[in-house]
Amino acid sequence: MQAIWKESIYLQREQLARILREPLALVAEQCSPAWSNRERLEAVLIQYFNSVPYCTNLYCLNSDGIQICDNVNKYGITKDYFGRDRSSRPYMKESVPNWGFLLSDAYISLMEHLPSLTALQIVSDDGRIVGYLGADFDLRNLPVTAALYKEPETWRQIKGDPSIRRQVFQQCRIESPMDRNMEQALSILEELLTQRGVFQCQMHFSSCQATIWTVDDPFRYRILDHEALSDPDICLVFPSQPYAADAVIPAQDIGRILETLRSLRMADENIYLRMSSINIFNGMVSLTFSCDGSHYMHYDEFLAKNTSFWFGMAA
Repeated sequence: MQAIWKESIYLQREQLARILREPLALVAEQCSPAWSNRERLEAVLIQYFNSVPYCTNLYCLNSDGIQICDNVNKYGITKDYFGRDRSSRPYMKESVPNWGFLLSDAYISLMEHLPSLTALQIVSDDGRIVGYLGADFDLRNLPVTAALYKEPETWRQIKGDPSIRRQVFQQCRIESPMDRNMEQALSILEELLTQRGVFQCQMHFSSCQATIWTVDDPFRYRILDHEALSDPDICLVFPSQPYAADAVIPAQDIGRILETLRSLRMADENIYLRMSSINIFNGMVSLTFSCDGSHYMHYDEFLAKNTSFWFGMAA
């Protein structure tokens, strides 16, 4: 996942830099002649503020990161920023590239406590760097120019609480009501997933419940407790409908996945399945074991592995 979401961030920042670099360079050129006069500098920023798209604040800093004018925004001048020391802010700790423009990493703003970023443009006088033009941006106002990243289908393992892992062999699985009624509970879940419009299901084996999402009402979850999971009448609550044509997991594999989950729940007394989820559209199965380790796997890779893979040949 990391490479994919980081790539999406890189593409987004690249597009924003293309949008912002030229306008800020033009404003910086206008600031240079007024650099030694605070009032003239603020007048320049007011005049050219609207030329910088999506900007929240414009200001100027000397080479030490000290603000040499007040903030300028769409409302005019905001006082009490003259003399502010920004040298410790995250964007001032990044190196401005040779071409004179830096789009900082996102950070949380001091005043509003909102995700923000800052662009810095070098201001020069006869080839000598005299300071920086700073432009702040609220992430909520910036356009999203990169496509939303796709969750990868490769197997991911995420370690949980170390204290739980240390205690794993000092605990054992206690049979839950869902364990005693596993066959019927999984049959009900298979019916809901393949015939009743449920596209995501989280199964909490130890606490005897399942959380489900339906294609007809995807923004709200519903909780099925042990009583519901032991009563086939619950299927009457959800209207029958065809299995989603664009589902990644074939309907005929849902039963196989659920049966494999049952095996992982029952195979070992110390290391056992506590929670799992199935999403038919992204094709992923998640597993959380008693050692608090979590796995995310594509369904076909999951089905290709037997209990000996998870617990060793002894299983």
